[in-house]
Amino acid sequence: MFTRQDEEDEERIGVIKRRNVVTLALTSLNNLYQGNDVMSDDEDCDERDYLLQDSDDVTFIRPKRNRAMGFFDSLKYVFCCRSCCFGRRCCPKSEAKTRMIKIGESPGLKFPPNVIRNQKYNVFTFLPLVLYEQFKFFLNFYFLVMAMSQLIPCLVVGSLYTYWGPLGFVVTATIVREAIDDLRRWKRDKEVNGQKYSRVKKRPDGVVVTEQIPSSEISVGDLIYIEKDQRVPADLVLLRTTDKTGSCFVRTDQLDGETDWKCRVAIPPTQMIESDAALIQRGFSIFVEKPDKDIHSFIGNFIVDDRPMGLSIQYTLWANTVLAAGTALGLVVYTGKETRSCMNNSQPRSKNGLLDQEINTLTKVLFVAVIGLALIMMCLKGFNGPLYGGVYMFRFVLLFSYIIPLSLRVNLEFAKMFYSWQMSHDQDMPGFVVRCTTIPEELGRISYLLSDKTGTLTKNSMNFKKLSMGVDKKYTVDDESVENELREHFGSTSTDPVITVKGQHTLAEAVLALAICHNVTPVFEVEDVESVRHPLQWQCSVDSEYFASKKSSGVSYQASSPDEIALVSWADSVGLALIKRDRHMMQLRTPQNDVISYTILQLFPFTSESKRMGIIVRNDETNEITFFMKGADMVMREIVRRQNWLDEVVNTMAEEGLRTLVVAQKSLTLEEYNDFEAKYQAAGAVTSSRELAMAAALADLEKNMDLLCVTGVEDELQDLVKQTLEVLRAAGIKIWMLTGDKLETAVCIAKSSNLVDRINKDSIFVFNEVTSTEDEQRTEVNTLINEASNRPKSVLVITGTTMEKCLKYYKSEFMEILCAASSVVVCRCSPTQKSQVVELIRKYTNKRTAAIGDGGNDVSMIQAADVGIGIAGKE
Repeated sequence: MFTRQDEEDEERIGVIKRRNVVTLALTSLNNLYQGNDVMSDDEDCDERDYLLQDSDDVTFIRPKRNRAMGFFDSLKYVFCCRSCCFGRRCCPKSEAKTRMIKIGESPGLKFPPNVIRNQKYNVFTFLPLVLYEQFKFFLNFYFLVMAMSQLIPCLVVGSLYTYWGPLGFVVTATIVREAIDDLRRWKRDKEVNGQKYSRVKKRPDGVVVTEQIPSSEISVGDLIYIEKDQRVPADLVLLRTTDKTGSCFVRTDQLDGETDWKCRVAIPPTQMIESDAALIQRGFSIFVEKPDKDIHSFIGNFIVDDRPMGLSIQYTLWANTVLAAGTALGLVVYTGKETRSCMNNSQPRSKNGLLDQEINTLTKVLFVAVIGLALIMMCLKGFNGPLYGGVYMFRFVLLFSYIIPLSLRVNLEFAKMFYSWQMSHDQDMPGFVVRCTTIPEELGRISYLLSDKTGTLTKNSMNFKKLSMGVDKKYTVDDESVENELREHFGSTSTDPVITVKGQHTLAEAVLALAICHNVTPVFEVEDVESVRHPLQWQCSVDSEYFASKKSSGVSYQASSPDEIALVSWADSVGLALIKRDRHMMQLRTPQNDVISYTILQLFPFTSESKRMGIIVRNDETNEITFFMKGADMVMREIVRRQNWLDEVVNTMAEEGLRTLVVAQKSLTLEEYNDFEAKYQAAGAVTSSRELAMAAALADLEKNMDLLCVTGVEDELQDLVKQTLEVLRAAGIKIWMLTGDKLETAVCIAKSSNLVDRINKDSIFVFNEVTSTEDEQRTEVNTLINEASNRPKSVLVITGTTMEKCLKYYKSEFMEILCAASSVVVCRCSPTQKSQVVELIRKYTNKRTAAIGDGGNDVSMIQAADVGIGIAGKE
């Protein structure tokens, strides 16, 4: 029996162990940084002795164990534990930990395999789980008990086949159906897991080779090449790119739903190394945090010469993103279920239709009726006989069991299979495949349809549509007059300044502004480039003189914004092409094949707060300095000199569903620019409120800019989207749009798809961002909810962060307002939040939901909904 002193000793031991575990971990990490072993093998000690050390005089030390006996003990533990319940109860999941990875060497630890697995069963769990899923329904369990009773002689009331035959047929049909569905999932997983990638590997003889391996064989510590338009198979740290600056762009719409491309940067020390062998021989190490589901953050260290260099999200390539251009070399740091994309997906669940649940409930009611009839018969007969009449009672139940028709279950299974076959072979829906044949009838009971935006409602293709310089000066994408005016403007004399007139601006000046005011980088693919051993041995950015004299076989543009790519591509199509760009300069090719060079003096990137971007350039030939800016109409109205036509043109384009940008310029003298540069640099040196000081310095320069034009870019909708949404709304289905894209883009698509009335501005209510302190958030959220409650028939637009705060303080009231709205648009929504929205609708409305999407970020939403619809998109 334990005494009070024993309990205190045990507690003291626990405290000492916890404290020294932390000490051991920190010491081990420090040794790894120094390149030493965590614990020397020649030291005659046990690590548990170290864990139990205390700084006080009293030390509790466990006796050493025989290591040979320990091996057999662990073997016995693994065998016994893995044998029970498939190892799930006795063997809990190991906790993910931080890791140190040396480039070119295997970490020597076990990590999850890099496989995508959407199967519901495996060889061992298939039959038990299928039988469980069937007999958890009262109808099937009832007939199982009835059939089992016929094995007892005193309860036999008929032939065995009359009970076992129908039940066996239903169960067998279900097993076959589930096997076929799961086999199809296995085939799809095998196709994805079999995609080939190039891996750099150091052989035992020291030779560095490149080999092709399937995605499923990729492991932590591998060096993997990613080619253009190739899916990233695992979470990587970027080491090198084909661009000499070390940057590349990735498409993340399959991960977070955002259409804007993300710029990623290679680690500078590894970017400068030319060959794979030299990279491995340097012996660099990378320390990374334990796996986390946050796709917008990363913490790690790059160890070079025993000095750590901090790594952030900009040095990573997450799984399921797509490289936009060039080639990249990355180090695998997370695989399989530890990748960001997998951690944001929920486990698949077995879905059962509402009809199955209703039949199950009806079966219980009929069972009560059967028991009642059996009791009535027993009362008429008398409670006598074997077991006080219990045998006769059970026989009466058996005789009345036909009140519950097993044929209903058989017919239902046949109906589902036939309905699924009809949908798969419907000529009006080519390519339609029923992945789950247990819920086809659910499509007729949907009340809420939750849709992704990028790739689902839209084609994820930005196309330039219109440029306007006034109410009567509009130019479309196929207007030949634009190209003619550019030839005339740039063909006069090469020494004429490009920007000459003040107040009255030409079309050529507007196109020139579009070709300059951006953050786009061109990437060329030339046919006659000499073949080399690997793409990383040559740079994509070559001398512009070469491209000015020779035609390239193809050019692609890299940028964080697809709108900018659409504008620059249109300028290229009319004759003003961007041929070179780096951090300090850019070059344009005119319709006459002349090259115009500009020095980039300042660049002001687009932010969600400023809603605009600007650039200051100097013409290297004329030395003219010009400030270009483009942005949303709501902020540019206060910057440009007032023009009567601006509001009318913007409203007209908005009614057409186009994304508008207002473009302006301002000519600067050398003195004006030097004065601004001095103020801007001084503001950048401020230690407190630096961003505000820099914004104030820029605001002085942004006054009285000359309005050039308004552009309209279309995020092209999928075919027949408008008509389809109208039919669904007419059927009483509420449509919600859940997207990871920014608010302005989401609202524009909601208008163009007719989710929002484009003419009536009162039909939309936007929840403002909750930016107050923790103590004031409840009051601010309450105000927003009260305002939204006064607009019951409006379309509600809210960001993911604001939605979280509303759910935190007023969950039921907030859900009541959302469900009463005509439609809801949730932007900046993470994959986890998408599935959370589906679960909340199911919980608070008890209605049937359907989710539709095309990306990896939609998987959790599709799995959480009663009916999931996946679209085979570009990726």
